[in-house]
Amino acid sequence: MAETLVVVSKVKKIVKDAGLRTGGDYVDALSARVDALIKASVQKVQAEGGKKTLGAEDLV
Repeated sequence: MAETLVVVSKVKKIVKDAGLRTGGDYVDALSARVDALIKASVQKVQAEGGKKTLGAEDLV
């Protein structure tokens, strides 16, 4: 993944606060999942037509 879509320091803090460590590939994989979720939402809204704003209801 070329671009990180999550705030790495915040992700690492949540994981650290849970008493765990963040593996080297975790942030990249998480960012890829966020990218896929956004793209799925965009496709859903485009297929339905009629609106131009993504909302919580568009998370698939």
